[in-house]
Amino acid sequence: MLIGVPKEIYPGETRVALIPTGIQELLNAGFDVIVEQDAGEGAHFSDEEYRTCGASIAPNAKSLYEQADIVIKVRQPLEDEVELIKEGTTLICMLDAWFNLPLVQKLAERKIRSFALEFIPRTTRAQSMDVLSSMGAISGYRSVLTGAMELPQYFPMLMTAAGTIHPAKVFIIGAGVAGLMAISTARRLGAVVEAYDTRTEVREQVESLGAKFVEFDLETEEGTNSGGYATEKSEEFYRKQREQMQQKVSQADLVITTAAIPGKQSPRLITKEMLHYMKKGSVIVDLAAERGGNVEGTVAGHKEYIDGVTIIGYTDHPGRVPVHASQLLTKNVSTFLLNMAAEGELNIDMEDDIVAATLVTEDGEVKHEGLKAQLEQE
Repeated sequence: MLIGVPKEIYPGETRVALIPTGIQELLNAGFDVIVEQDAGEGAHFSDEEYRTCGASIAPNAKSLYEQADIVIKVRQPLEDEVELIKEGTTLICMLDAWFNLPLVQKLAERKIRSFALEFIPRTTRAQSMDVLSSMGAISGYRSVLTGAMELPQYFPMLMTAAGTIHPAKVFIIGAGVAGLMAISTARRLGAVVEAYDTRTEVREQVESLGAKFVEFDLETEEGTNSGGYATEKSEEFYRKQREQMQQKVSQADLVITTAAIPGKQSPRLITKEMLHYMKKGSVIVDLAAERGGNVEGTVAGHKEYIDGVTIIGYTDHPGRVPVHASQLLTKNVSTFLLNMAAEGELNIDMEDDIVAATLVTEDGEVKHEGLKAQLEQE
């Protein structure tokens, strides 16, 4: 079977789903690889590198989609791309399926088998395939660097002839993959870090990275589902949480929010009223901006100034380090694909929990039960 790697055309996307050094593993498994011309350009990989590593080069997307049996991508295909994918093709990418139901329907109608990488369960066996964790770690790292560059003060404590500079105070909301990476990055830069999470079991991880774990007086609600992802809380829970969070937010120089819930809009954790009590010149980096944001006033993809506070809603943090982001994606996607492969062919085993969780469309039907129910309601 022929694996195709198209050039990403999603606005601003710089990553590529397969880097040249990842090709050999697929060739060893019995596959052939074709890469669209300039597919790796945004991540600084040349066509010549792909050729040297054993891939052939397609002159354009149309040529690639006509030949490929399996297509691996970073982002979901846009409307023009869907029209190019031939019937019977297997598509593997981050579909963002909950928020792209018309795309899901279209893939089913065109009899394209599709897998959504964002549905990979957070289990031990699936760790090396977990694209959300790989990209979340990059976002956590980049969020601190972005915030530090916007902050009108130093991060570390400095003792100089002109006086002592006190360290920046960083408050991180959410101690998942992105939050933990943000903690370690902020600590390395010399900040005093506090972190909050609804799951008290992460206290040990937070403290092991040198941050103080913050607890609020809230009734416990289930923190994660069976797949290892965060679950939505009640509005009353969020209201009480905001009341107690205001003090910590007002003391911080930099706040990083990471609360995201699969298939839902981001919970609102910081209101405009809370911004009023923050220090003038303080910064918030909202990593949940793509789904409405954790902060009232966040604008996805932009930087806003409200009441003296800078709110950063960039949604492309991994794309700002495309070399390593693409390297990690290559490992994630290749491992996922090879989990279903046998001698250069696909073996779709629905008894495999990873396959069952990620299969979205096949044989002209929507196979994912949650998405199917959502489509039936509309």
